[in-house]
Amino acid sequence: MQQVGQLLSTGQTRAALAALASIESATRGDAVLAQQVAEAYTHCGRHADAHRCLLRAAQARPDDPRVLYNLAAADMAIGDFGAAEARLDRVIALAPDDFDAWYNRSTLRRQTPARNHVAALESALERAAPRGDVALGYALAKELEDLGEYARSFRVLARAAGARRKQLSYRVEMDIEAIDTIIAAFGAGVLAPMTHTAGRTGSGAIFVVGLPRSGTTLVDRILASHPAVESFGELNDLALSVMQFAGKAADRHALIRQAAAGDHAALGRKYIERVDGYGRSRPHFVDKTPLNLLYLGLIALALPGARVIHLYRDPLDSCYAMLKTLFRMGYPFSYDQTDLGRYYGAYQRLMDHWREHLPHAFLDVDYEALVGDQERETRRLLDWCGLDFHPDCLEFHRHAGPTATASAAQVREPMHSRSVGASRRLWEELAPLRAALASSGVEVT
Repeated sequence: MQQVGQLLSTGQTRAALAALASIESATRGDAVLAQQVAEAYTHCGRHADAHRCLLRAAQARPDDPRVLYNLAAADMAIGDFGAAEARLDRVIALAPDDFDAWYNRSTLRRQTPARNHVAALESALERAAPRGDVALGYALAKELEDLGEYARSFRVLARAAGARRKQLSYRVEMDIEAIDTIIAAFGAGVLAPMTHTAGRTGSGAIFVVGLPRSGTTLVDRILASHPAVESFGELNDLALSVMQFAGKAADRHALIRQAAAGDHAALGRKYIERVDGYGRSRPHFVDKTPLNLLYLGLIALALPGARVIHLYRDPLDSCYAMLKTLFRMGYPFSYDQTDLGRYYGAYQRLMDHWREHLPHAFLDVDYEALVGDQERETRRLLDWCGLDFHPDCLEFHRHAGPTATASAAQVREPMHSRSVGASRRLWEELAPLRAALASSGVEVT
């Protein structure tokens, strides 16, 4: 497995997948090795392969809560939410202090008065405090919101988010300063003369970007429902390619400046080589990594044949959607209202910068417009990507392809507008967020 890790870290995905297939054939009853292979498959977006390995591990260890938890995560990725919930029920019975299992179970479906875990979550929170304050709190807040208890849900959420924020040594100023460096490094002098980028590198690539919970997974599913498109989900290959080609840097700011001055044609070729290693089978592929929005200048320079789609939504709804999601390792700005408002302001400045210096380089898609007129916006998306309209794109919730994002359950449903305006129910509770947005130049109506 060490060799597989080295191959993946250097972008040799094809060789890594071949090595994984060989190792998998030798796992037999080795549940530990089967889980390691499954983890590597998941890293490559091969969720069906990961699921197969984890089924084998569960056969060897049917009462191992860690195996069952991992298998439930794989169930979620391939869309079998019934199996996932049953396995998570079993995990919680075997290991009541597996708080992540409680949270994942709450996200699998919309809770109802007849079927929910509110009483059990309240009891578990009382018993497990403070160790379970974060995951159990987010789970309880989600279920209470489903039941329409919005004010009570927010009180629980605020405590859980505050507990999570205290665990992090994070300063939003660091991210804001990095965005300012991107704006300075990718000005007119770098972006205007793009003639040195050879050919149409990136043809067939579709980048779907935006803040998390802005609708990127929804658009990914719409596009992946087209017979000419496949999705590789959230890839880190662009960021890894940038780090490889920028070379050693003293800090993040130096890395950004070096990337702006680097060999962009070589960067584009390396990125496509990495993605091809996943085994492309269709003319177009989607890279749905939300914060690739930081790299729009590099995408324009290195992959001029690519299509870029930027999702955005009402600022207050957007920030509230992030606040109520437990991302764990990602998006550390999402656990505090002031951090969220300040980060959103920097994000908005960056997108305004890209619009000024990269006109016609990406398509802005309004989430509210998409859920308001699905067919019109779907046709607009497909036209931007050079694709003919296909009716399957309107039935994206029936698409069998895997997805492993925080929106995995929601995108298995037909289009709906339940989340539009959700933040207005908590206008007073979100006063610190509104103030931070306003001070960052973001208008909230």
